[in-house]
Amino acid sequence: MGNIAAVTDAEFEASVLKADKPVLVDFWAEWCGPCRQVAPILDEIATEHGDKLGFFKLNVDENPQTPASYRVTGIPTINVYSGGEVVKSIVGAKPKAALLKELAEFI
Repeated sequence: MGNIAAVTDAEFEASVLKADKPVLVDFWAEWCGPCRQVAPILDEIATEHGDKLGFFKLNVDENPQTPASYRVTGIPTINVYSGGEVVKSIVGAKPKAALLKELAEFI
């Protein structure tokens, strides 16, 4: 998991929705190949930009409520939350350059 802390359904509101800066949440599962591909890329981005953007991982198998409430149907899904709302959603594994481009307004 590297530099990115896990978040659970129970902690989601306090850790993500009430955060004082934008927060990226990686919705993933142990069995998901593309999730494993994108994880080290997100770790790198978290190391480089963790001062501007919060980072969490949420295991969809262990925490089914949050993904259901945000209609996360495919993984990996990367959502950015700001002020308690989803402001960006990225579905599928993407290379680092593509993720950085998608996240440019937050980092």
